[in-house]
Amino acid sequence: MAGSKRSIEVRAYKYDGSIHRSWTATVQRQKGSLLVLNARFETEVRHPVLGNIAMGTPSTEFYWLDRWYNIFKFWNSGGELRNYYCNINVPPSFKDQILSYIDLDIDILIEPDFSYRVLDLDEFEDNAKKYGYPDDMREQARGAVAEILSMINSRTFPLN
Repeated sequence: MAGSKRSIEVRAYKYDGSIHRSWTATVQRQKGSLLVLNARFETEVRHPVLGNIAMGTPSTEFYWLDRWYNIFKFWNSGGELRNYYCNINVPPSFKDQILSYIDLDIDILIEPDFSYRVLDLDEFEDNAKKYGYPDDMREQARGAVAEILSMINSRTFPLN
């Protein structure tokens, strides 16, 4: 299906099964476990760390069906890189044109100069207790953070 441009729905859930966010994206390419999507913000988003993200802001989204994270590249209206935003999540499933995953709260914001901030560790710990995240899930989430930090330091795809 490489090169096939088709619209899909992306659904991010919380651990309790409630829908967190959903949006439409176009598959740019699919190779092995990697799906690369293009999307645009369908509404304006006010984010405490990212600030205001205007409706129509483009993103390139990288999902691996066997990894505990995804990576978004956000672009400014002039086509410059705004930042990267990484979500720690249970590996997604892709079925019937729906890509879905469980968001595990931890995020990593990476600036164009590769400085970064790990966000929402407190929310992760609170929800781990509240919902009873299994120990292996907690370890996978922490391992995903370590993997992304290594990718930042080595400028590994797609953080290059």
